[in-house]
Amino acid sequence: MTGQATVAVSLFTIAMVATVAIGILSARGRTRSLSEWSITERGLGTVFVLVLMAGETYTSFSFLGAAGWSYRYGIPIFYLIAYLSTGLAVAYLVAPALWTYCARHNLVSIADIAEHRFRSRPLGIAVALICTIFLIPYVQLQIQGMGVVVNAMSYGAINLKTAAIISFVVAETFILTSGLRGSAWVSVLKDSLAVLSIAILAIYIPRHYFHGPGELLDRLVTEKSQWLTFPGAAGGTFGASWFISTILLNAITICVFPTVVAGYLSAKSPNALRRNSILLPWYQILLLVPILIGAAALFAAPALTNPDLALFTLVTDALPSPVVALIGIAGALSAIVPMSVFLIAIGTLCGRTVLSGGLRGGGASDSRQRTASQLIGLLVGAIALAGSLLFPKLLVNLSVVSYEGIAQLVPAVLLGLYWRRLTALGVGAGLVTGGAVVILLHATGHDPLIGVNGGLVALTANLIVATTVSILHPPAEADSSTDRTVVHRLVERSHKPSGKSLMKESVSAPAAMSRGDGPGGEVHRVIPAPSHHAAGQPPAP
Repeated sequence: MTGQATVAVSLFTIAMVATVAIGILSARGRTRSLSEWSITERGLGTVFVLVLMAGETYTSFSFLGAAGWSYRYGIPIFYLIAYLSTGLAVAYLVAPALWTYCARHNLVSIADIAEHRFRSRPLGIAVALICTIFLIPYVQLQIQGMGVVVNAMSYGAINLKTAAIISFVVAETFILTSGLRGSAWVSVLKDSLAVLSIAILAIYIPRHYFHGPGELLDRLVTEKSQWLTFPGAAGGTFGASWFISTILLNAITICVFPTVVAGYLSAKSPNALRRNSILLPWYQILLLVPILIGAAALFAAPALTNPDLALFTLVTDALPSPVVALIGIAGALSAIVPMSVFLIAIGTLCGRTVLSGGLRGGGASDSRQRTASQLIGLLVGAIALAGSLLFPKLLVNLSVVSYEGIAQLVPAVLLGLYWRRLTALGVGAGLVTGGAVVILLHATGHDPLIGVNGGLVALTANLIVATTVSILHPPAEADSSTDRTVVHRLVERSHKPSGKSLMKESVSAPAAMSRGDGPGGEVHRVIPAPSHHAAGQPPAP
């Protein structure tokens, strides 16, 4: 092992030990309930929600894929910044509504939302299984992404398989002991290192290979102009229509993404989520730096066979080993944190909804639901690890359709809060239709379809079918007077300061709706969620 590799591996080892320690210590003095493990018992303030949600958006893809896409395609990579920022604008309205609905009814996942809203356990199970199928590739991608990062930062001393095993062990250790709270605390370390790394890269790389960013941009304009206009260097695949349709699809889908919803539900109050939606778009500006480094690699390393190595090729070539280790650790933690959140989300979805009887529990205690969820998280992590070691391309291929598949859950999780007449039958029919369209477009090679993201085409078909079926087969005893749901109340109250009491805030809008109070009325009593409803009648949001 060379001296450079020794320094990098030593620093990496210290960082991994610190990561595990932070995750474990974060659980001290906490209850061992499922709610604490999966959503921190809704106990995170604005700062922790900010770093946790930032950890989910700034993943190993930010270090590898953003620079790699910039190197290979050019301007289409800006969809990443565009949809994350646009999605946060949507989340400003959506996230408080989901938080309030779930806080009132003690829900901890999007499967709970679907099951409770439509009084359909089969629909809840379907949502849980669909999320699990489409999230496993993301777990595997983070494992493999960490392998690439650690292999590069150690100058080849740590191979891809060893790095993959390390990422699995570190993530599983602290999620089994502390859950989402551990992920939030580790996110503080991860984001601190990531911001420092980005600052170093932004200043040093352009000055090392050029005379600054100005010369780099001048050379891009004169020598690589194709990279700066749609559809970039990829031919006609990623044109303006694809760019716009992808932003629309992803901005909506990210608001119901299982791990993002887990972040919503971990907040202390809806106001913490509103502040997060205001502050987090500024964090997306950091993504410009890996994009810039990818563009620099077009001139500094023009013969790369793997574009995803664009950033670390320049890093290992230009920077001293301690700084390389720092950037590598930031990249590794950017894989571990989102991977842990994915595993917690999958564990909660399957452990509670599929194995433990869902909302009714099926006789399973809270501790049994938590144990089942932890075991599912461990099992799924092991499956993703095995896939990354044995079949590195098998599940990764599914990741192409993962986001489009989860997009089909928008009616089940979100539309039902806006439109009370939506039925379980309509949602189920739309889900089948949207899923079939996604699979058909990919199987026939027609995604994008006429330049439009295939997922948006599928979601449109999904919504049409769900709406049509719900109108033709309405729920029994539908009451049009209740169409003004909790979402509308929250929009009306969005500029009003919430009360200091968490319980009062969590029930104010739904309770007011149940009593018929005006939108500005204050509620000073808790109205418990109804224990049962008439068959086929959805509960009041």
